[in-house]
Amino acid sequence: MACDGAKRPLLSGLADPTSQRNDECRSYRRRFRHVKSAPVTEFVASDFSGNGPIPRYESIFGGLHQSLKQVAVFLAVYLGLGTVCFYAVRDDIKGKKSNPIVDSLYFCIVTMTTVGYGDLVPDSAPVKLLACVFVFTGMLLIGLILSKAADYLVEKQEILLIKALHIHQKLDSAAFLKEIETNKVKYKSYLAIIILSVLMLVGTIFLSMVEDLDIIDAFYCVCSTITTLGYGDKSFSTGYGRMFAVFWILTGTIGLGLLFLYIAELFTENRQRALANWVLTRRMTNLDLEAADMDDDGVVGAAEFVIYKLKEMGKISQEDIAVVMKEFEDLDADESGTLTASDIMAQTTQTHS
Repeated sequence: MACDGAKRPLLSGLADPTSQRNDECRSYRRRFRHVKSAPVTEFVASDFSGNGPIPRYESIFGGLHQSLKQVAVFLAVYLGLGTVCFYAVRDDIKGKKSNPIVDSLYFCIVTMTTVGYGDLVPDSAPVKLLACVFVFTGMLLIGLILSKAADYLVEKQEILLIKALHIHQKLDSAAFLKEIETNKVKYKSYLAIIILSVLMLVGTIFLSMVEDLDIIDAFYCVCSTITTLGYGDKSFSTGYGRMFAVFWILTGTIGLGLLFLYIAELFTENRQRALANWVLTRRMTNLDLEAADMDDDGVVGAAEFVIYKLKEMGKISQEDIAVVMKEFEDLDADESGTLTASDIMAQTTQTHS
């Protein structure tokens, strides 16, 4: 499309192009480069404060907060039901025992996280089937926690980490937001490593002091636990130890899973950036020009060029463009090939009627 992109659709068949003067073309280019931000973006830029939270996260955390409540409810129901069930069949569970209620909750956690030390094991067919049910539902719940709750907790610390890493630098609002978006996954990986390291240190010290393990055996037990290896030769055997394990095993296994998730995401992001860099630095050919010319008029406008490059980078697909164009056509009430306030009003009126 030519300079008249502001007056014509990206795809053919919507409206005929109209000729534009050179000064109008220059004006359009200026408008394209300095397009107004969406209201949400303007709110973020104007309300940013270096000493406070980033406003744009508030809406995200609002949704995540509800998800966190749901996950907490599911977890409470799972642990409550599991504790009651395993307490009721405690005589059919053999192994090292302490307090019956603590043992039931501990066995539920060990089953849920697939650690399976072997210090407590089912000893009858009904209990074995019950354990099978709880291990599958527990794995499902762990995945839900990883996708909702854990991500929420890491996101809450992300801004503090960025501030700490740039403590001697003064970042304005735009630079701060750009830093978050550019290195988002990397900072999450750093946080996951820090959290996991702290959990491993706390677990090692606790096992050494409370369970009377030497430092090597304590560290060995920590590693076999958070990786859900669970040989069973070293485990939590005291009542206080199992009370601690109820919280520590859950957070430790989730922390390791979260770290692996972010490392995989980091590699994926690096590959995507490498692809984007290749797309942006390679020379444009005539074949590229033909492919970018969406309305087959022999010229490629700025919007067509941007869409073509985004498609090459894998940011959008032809299906995405088709969906957006369908919405455009639905909003274009007068079929002029452009959207105006009257089109939006007509859509609103039609919806209310």
